[in-house]
Amino acid sequence: MNNIIETRDLTKRFGKNTAVQDLNLTVPAGSIFAFLGPNGAGKTTTIKTLMNIIKPTQGSATVLGTDSSRLGPKEFAQIGYVSENQEMPEWMTVSQFLNYCKKMYSTWDDKFCHQLIEQFSLPLKQKLKSVSRGMKMKAALVSSLAYRPKLLICDEPFSGLDPLVRDEFVSGLLNITENDNWTIFISSHDIDEVERLADWVGIIDKGVLKIFEQAEVLQNRFRRIELTLKEPIDIKHNLPENWYLPEQQGRTVHFVDSQYEDRKSEDKIRNIFPNCSNIEASGMSLREIFVAFAKKFRISEL
Repeated sequence: MNNIIETRDLTKRFGKNTAVQDLNLTVPAGSIFAFLGPNGAGKTTTIKTLMNIIKPTQGSATVLGTDSSRLGPKEFAQIGYVSENQEMPEWMTVSQFLNYCKKMYSTWDDKFCHQLIEQFSLPLKQKLKSVSRGMKMKAALVSSLAYRPKLLICDEPFSGLDPLVRDEFVSGLLNITENDNWTIFISSHDIDEVERLADWVGIIDKGVLKIFEQAEVLQNRFRRIELTLKEPIDIKHNLPENWYLPEQQGRTVHFVDSQYEDRKSEDKIRNIFPNCSNIEASGMSLREIFVAFAKKFRISEL
């Protein structure tokens, strides 16, 4: 199976409100796919449709090679799920909770479970209602990984967590994926936390997929450009469409090149600005790329 998730024109409407519109994406096996967007963008609706919690209005999706509308116990036994809204039996201790989950999965790996417990320093004897939110999320993650699912779904897992717990959560996921061929689909409005995780990125806004590509490709093609002119000139004449947000301060010009190609891009800059004396191209983080994209197309910022 090359793709763990595939969607084809996936659409979900609630009355007159379109939550997801014509969504087309693929999640390759073994990848960490970051599904990004502001609150209300359609991320959770997409996940609920993928997990057969709600039915699509039109279009379709497959998960683990099965139509999402036909997912059943066999498929769910291969899917882990961690969510900010996850309900847990808070009257149980952490140990009782894990033992309770263990009975549901024939593939539960006790040795792996104990490794995860130690890695996340879970307080087994404490009741879930008495531990921090961060510990609850760690317990949920362990319960979703101990049976070694093929797919892990994380829906806003960092919401409300302090920076240290966020770092431990991310580090745990990175350690796991280094040794096993996990596929992780992580939905978040926090780009900074998923940047070091993701090898594929999808950005959704108002139900519409705006960006969908490999993280490395995306970051390779975006550059922040600063050039110095020998003499000030008006830069308001027609510029290439892939140059975002041009600004000028005297002899200094700034813009974002969304299709940067080393020498080819530099030659284009010198053709448009023949009196250019210096060109500097710097890489951009995923957050910086999204902000530039948001400002260019007036979509909601994360």
